[in-house]
Amino acid sequence: MQHIAMLGSGFIGRFYADSLQGYRSKDKIVSIYSRREESAKKFAADYQVPHWTTNMEEAISRKEVTVVCISLPNNLHEQAVLLCCKHKKAVITTKPLGRNAEEAKRMLEAVEKAGIFNGYLEDLVYTPKFIKAFESVKGGSLGRILWAKSRETHPGPHSDWFWDIEQAGGGCILDLGCHCVEITRSYIGKDIKPIEVMCWADTQVKPIDAEDHAIGLVKYENGSIAQFEVSWTFRGGLDLRDEVMGTEGTIWVNSFLRTGFEMFTSGKGADYVAEKAESNSGWLFPVGDELNELGYNHMFMDMFRSLEIGKSPRETFYDGYVVNSVLDAAYKSAKTKQWEPVKLDIWRGRVGVSKDSHLQSYDNDHYLVKEEVTHYGAKKVILKNKKTGKIIERVES
Repeated sequence: MQHIAMLGSGFIGRFYADSLQGYRSKDKIVSIYSRREESAKKFAADYQVPHWTTNMEEAISRKEVTVVCISLPNNLHEQAVLLCCKHKKAVITTKPLGRNAEEAKRMLEAVEKAGIFNGYLEDLVYTPKFIKAFESVKGGSLGRILWAKSRETHPGPHSDWFWDIEQAGGGCILDLGCHCVEITRSYIGKDIKPIEVMCWADTQVKPIDAEDHAIGLVKYENGSIAQFEVSWTFRGGLDLRDEVMGTEGTIWVNSFLRTGFEMFTSGKGADYVAEKAESNSGWLFPVGDELNELGYNHMFMDMFRSLEIGKSPRETFYDGYVVNSVLDAAYKSAKTKQWEPVKLDIWRGRVGVSKDSHLQSYDNDHYLVKEEVTHYGAKKVILKNKKTGKIIERVES
């Protein structure tokens, strides 16, 4: 059983609380910190939390607290992490880890110096569909991974601080791109180094200083390519989609918007339908078990099991640091309109990985370009001569 100090009583804090106290049914939030007294009191009443406070250190330092969960605006993450280090409390934090890689690096180094458990709450690599797809990829079903794409778009976040570039550190790239980078990085291999990024970003709709729409490419050292699409301008709800392509297959995943559950309602008496849903009338796309489909249950199970057996969880502050480093390069590329290198002062994956050979021998004299069975039943192969480079086709009986 874990006794949790929750830092933050807003939208994500309540999502976390619903999962924390509802899935394993033994972990309890024992203290809630909020910057506003009325919010702290309301959260404490709603979730039967015995202690509330507007003093962050008071919540963290309480004797009964075994783990601190950070669900605060991005600009407050470092302050909270350093207090966890001071009081030797295990810490798990919402994404992104920092507003930039510099902040993330300081937090990573601080928790490792303090020797405390640290977990990065990247929920979208814990969704049931991702887990299933990831297992297939790692099992070799798709062969060598060539390309991975992740898309997250919706009409924009719920709280005011997201729209303030100083508090948030950026716009949709930081808010949503952190998910997409870690998803695609996981498919390609977290031990493969991201080397450079090309990104387009703009502020197309919202009256804000940050970007509200962006598309980026991330090159990896082994020749794989990742793509992210993120937007706060998408109309129609929350769109979460992944695609993975390898030499032997492809996976398409739709995690949220069109999941086979469709409903029409006039709206009379209707209330909440699904996260980021823009309406409660007309044709709607509810989600059967939102907490589970968004990965929260599996995420906290991994975090707490890992804490209890003394091992690192699947996602740590190090992963958050790598993601922040990739996003820093994306922001720089959006300004320079050029490929920008990913600066990683700390890298713990493989080094010197070359691009995997794409040349598959068919026989001693030829490489295989393609093979297929035609509509009339014959097997056809397209071949390239290893010496001359000439392309031929051959129909085999």
